[in-house]
Amino acid sequence: MSIDQSTAAKVAKLARIKVEDDALPALASEFNTILGFIEQLNEVDVEGVEPMVSVTPMRLKRREDVVTDGNMQDKILSNAPDAREGFFAVPKVVE
Repeated sequence: MSIDQSTAAKVAKLARIKVEDDALPALASEFNTILGFIEQLNEVDVEGVEPMVSVTPMRLKRREDVVTDGNMQDKILSNAPDAREGFFAVPKVVE
């Protein structure tokens, strides 16, 4: 796949990046270089390779999935500028 100057201009416009006309050839070249790297990655055989979460093999920490209310209502409401009857009080925004 090759990117020409008009496609580079379109990508820049979609990304809301202002690119001068004289900079479009360099931008198209950079896009083509990036696409070349991606094509190289597609050539790598990854058949049978397990996905990893880290470079060192380790097991993720797990905890029991228990639904609770947190039991910290007073602690959380202590940070609120205005709290009434156990809830955050906010200004009325709809008449």
